[in-house]
Amino acid sequence: MSPQQSVQEIFRTADCVCFDVDSTVIQDEGIDEMARFCGKGEEVKRLTAEAMGGSMTFQEALKKRLDIIRPTVSQIRQFVATHPVRLTPGVEQLVKSLHERGVTVYLVSGGFRCLIEPVAEILGIPLTNIYANRLKFFFNGEYAGFDDTEPTSRSGGKGLVIRRLKEQHSYQRVIMIGDGATDAEASPPAEGFIGFGGNVMREEVKKRASWYVTDFQDLIVALTMQTKTT
Repeated sequence: MSPQQSVQEIFRTADCVCFDVDSTVIQDEGIDEMARFCGKGEEVKRLTAEAMGGSMTFQEALKKRLDIIRPTVSQIRQFVATHPVRLTPGVEQLVKSLHERGVTVYLVSGGFRCLIEPVAEILGIPLTNIYANRLKFFFNGEYAGFDDTEPTSRSGGKGLVIRRLKEQHSYQRVIMIGDGATDAEASPPAEGFIGFGGNVMREEVKKRASWYVTDFQDLIVALTMQTKTT
């Protein structure tokens, strides 16, 4: 069995699937979109590209980007109200298919919980199944930093989340799906990593993925094929 076939088999029999959110479940990078909304788009986009390529620690990149944006509570509320979620084609059907098979789905993201909750609601994923970063604010609504105790705020954090999920729920076959370096490094402890390039293709991530797809339809078909042979 080739490495790709091995990951495909793990995916078909997974009891837990964890999705990255930005540029995977949704078409955009939430932090870039929020930065643009706050008038800091170009500076932050450059840092995001560096961070996703793996050239600096995630926490370093997160702090640098947020120090540039410094979003207020009112700006975030305005952003959420004026920027509808743009789901990646096929992801809604894929999550539905996984749920129908009894697979537990999580959103594990280095983005912000306040931007990810609307995504989870559309996909029918419980809000308790979100692992993401939390912004902190002063009483007057001004930006006060982020919660650096969240595992997703630092490099290696997604792997830590998966390790905890396995300990708490005894998952045996966990798959991580995502477009970035922080997703690839989560396997292990995830039994398999599926690289996704449907929105942004990152060569480093493609090299590290035994199975790399650019269309969620490929994953839906993989599930269907397994169903037909059982």
